[in-house]
Amino acid sequence: MIKAGIIGASGYTGGELLRLLVNHPDVSLELATSRSLAGKPVTSTHRYLEGFLDLKYENPDPEDLRERCDVVFVAVPHGTAMNYVPELLDGSTKVIDLSADYRLDIPTFEQIYGMKHRDPRKAVYGLVELHPEAAKEEFVANPGCFPTGAILAAAPLAAAGLIDIAVFDSKTGVSGAGVSPTETSHYPNIAENIIAYKLTAHRHRAEIFQELTRLDGKLKNINFTPHVIPSIRGIFTTAHLFTKEPLSTGDVQGIYEEFYRDRPFVRIPGGVPSLTAVRGSNFCDIGFEADKENNRVVVLSAIDNLVKGASGQAIQNMNLMFGLAETRGLWLPAAAP
Repeated sequence: MIKAGIIGASGYTGGELLRLLVNHPDVSLELATSRSLAGKPVTSTHRYLEGFLDLKYENPDPEDLRERCDVVFVAVPHGTAMNYVPELLDGSTKVIDLSADYRLDIPTFEQIYGMKHRDPRKAVYGLVELHPEAAKEEFVANPGCFPTGAILAAAPLAAAGLIDIAVFDSKTGVSGAGVSPTETSHYPNIAENIIAYKLTAHRHRAEIFQELTRLDGKLKNINFTPHVIPSIRGIFTTAHLFTKEPLSTGDVQGIYEEFYRDRPFVRIPGGVPSLTAVRGSNFCDIGFEADKENNRVVVLSAIDNLVKGASGQAIQNMNLMFGLAETRGLWLPAAAP
């Protein structure tokens, strides 16, 4: 059994890790950390785990974590993970960081996040569909939620060198803002409303840019605008991909089916994807339609921001890092409606 620990287990992503790992056939949950809740039952904050988990929150030191765990998930705020990771990597304990601390090169991180990076080590960007080499690593940086939906929407056309301009419009549920209430997530502000923010300078654009330009070094015109919608879970991305040549919907279908042929968590069901069809699951559903008159392909992607956009993807990485099928413990249908 893989002995797993979670640093920062009281938040949404930590809770989702617990929910998915508690029934994973190859995992034993060893500890869940929270400084402020140490000594309290994990079920005091994650009531839905009542009867499934009898752990109490702890505040162990890094040596204790290393000794007790084969893998540690770091689910803490950006800028905090770099305090933990150097103390955890000892050549035997594997680490998966769900923050942004190791997703970008150091100069880009410092510019985007406005802080000095204190641990300039490299990590594989853990988007399994594009980085299968993560399976050989002891340390992986889990992608952001918005970038996951956007990158998967555009990757096949980017890899084919067909995109001239990419414009991403993404809409997320309020759980993407984290467990602490904010002005945006306050019910009277978000109910029956839609809130656009950071219209041209959202920090997740850097990840989208990094990965799409890795596939096509000539692609530079990449644009991203996020919105919050009155939904708890999910990210729905509309990608307007202006292509270098006219494509038919059939052309696009062939490119996407071939690119994702051996990628079990990317589905192309036909038509317009739905957030309800991926809620609680690790799937990314993709749909598209070509606009030959304008050399444009509209690609739609739907993910659960807490699963494929965070905790499920982290477990997908863990599975490969330990030589398991990437679907192990994750092959679950959505909770619809």
